[in-house]
Amino acid sequence: MTTISEAKSTDFSVKSLYSEYCKNMETYIMFRISARVAELTPELEKKGLPPIKMSIGAPTVEPPKVVLDYFVKALSEPAIHTYSVPKGEKFLLEAIAKRMKTRFGVDVNPTTEITSLLGSKEGLANMFRTIITPQLDKRERDIILTPDPGYASYVDAIEIAGGLSYPTPLTLENNYLPDMDAAVESLKADGYDPARIKAVIINYPSNPIGATAPFEYYEKVVEFARRHKILLISDVAYSEMYFDGQEAPHSILEVPGAKDLAIEFHSFSKPYAMTGWRIGFAVGNADAVGILAKMKGTMDSGIFRAIQKAAAFALSSPECDEYIRECNKMYAENQKIMLAGFKRLGWPIEKLNPPKATFYLWLPIPRNYSSCEKFASDVLEQAGVVLVPGTAFGKTGEGFVRLSLVNPKSELEEVITRFEQKGFLY
Repeated sequence: MTTISEAKSTDFSVKSLYSEYCKNMETYIMFRISARVAELTPELEKKGLPPIKMSIGAPTVEPPKVVLDYFVKALSEPAIHTYSVPKGEKFLLEAIAKRMKTRFGVDVNPTTEITSLLGSKEGLANMFRTIITPQLDKRERDIILTPDPGYASYVDAIEIAGGLSYPTPLTLENNYLPDMDAAVESLKADGYDPARIKAVIINYPSNPIGATAPFEYYEKVVEFARRHKILLISDVAYSEMYFDGQEAPHSILEVPGAKDLAIEFHSFSKPYAMTGWRIGFAVGNADAVGILAKMKGTMDSGIFRAIQKAAAFALSSPECDEYIRECNKMYAENQKIMLAGFKRLGWPIEKLNPPKATFYLWLPIPRNYSSCEKFASDVLEQAGVVLVPGTAFGKTGEGFVRLSLVNPKSELEEVITRFEQKGFLY
């Protein structure tokens, strides 16, 4: 007798229902790396090589104490636990507008030109959905120009939305400032119609390279977007993470007229070490912000009000500004330690143009390797150090690995020691 709970034989599989855009989707690269590290950890620990994770693109310090205290206090406010709205509470939007004015000299309307985000990753994915009309035929897809190497989620989110990500190469030769007109010519040579380009993404300071862009480059990209009548998407998740004595990273909205065609994505994750809080914001063109907020209204019901309260406080807190400065000093010192260490191991540090912002180090692989994935795998298995192969960020990333310099100094020094002991020299 068959009971209700017993499975019945069938040819049906839920996999047969997967969309054409999701059926070949891979797990996000950072989660794949984490799974591999978890698999190897027992063996590495037996060897006395507990994994040192230099793959995490996130601060490891605690958020500012004043923010934590403010958050706890906010938990007791009336109606704090009720629904918010996807666009963000009025107090948060006004705090963002004030910050944009004091930090970048940019005037924005908190009612029409700002929306809150469940982190910039979510915001970008939903932005792509608002401008891409899904097509199965790659030649017919809407196109978004993306940095290569660049944040891995760009490509994944664009493809899942049914669009096409086309790379704009960032190389040492072009000072990590791609020629967008050259990218369009390359796209045409590959048989794609430039009329299908819907947007271009720029990301400075960049992940994974840490490169920054001068204001003149922002002006060029705005002119390019205007000429092609496309949306300009600026991802500035690392805008506050720059070293002493360096020019502060710019907002695309500082360029006159940029608000006609640009939207910018900001995050609280990196500057305030609030990665798990999932909060950010988009600011810029009212139509772009408006359609994004409308899309989000079908996806989420807003950010927890207490988190919004704490985020609004952080934007205007002198203590939080000082916290950011101290963290940046720490990352600059960490970079010095690693550059000195790798130079001792033979790396041509003087030729690398080390970043002046973020906590990343974009390192070429040793000369006896032809594959960054092979190098990262060998370093993990033999030295217990977790790196991210450059190809995780695009084809142009071949030949490099990304290191996140967020570890304690003792671990950074241990990385150099393990490289030396295991024979990983340039």
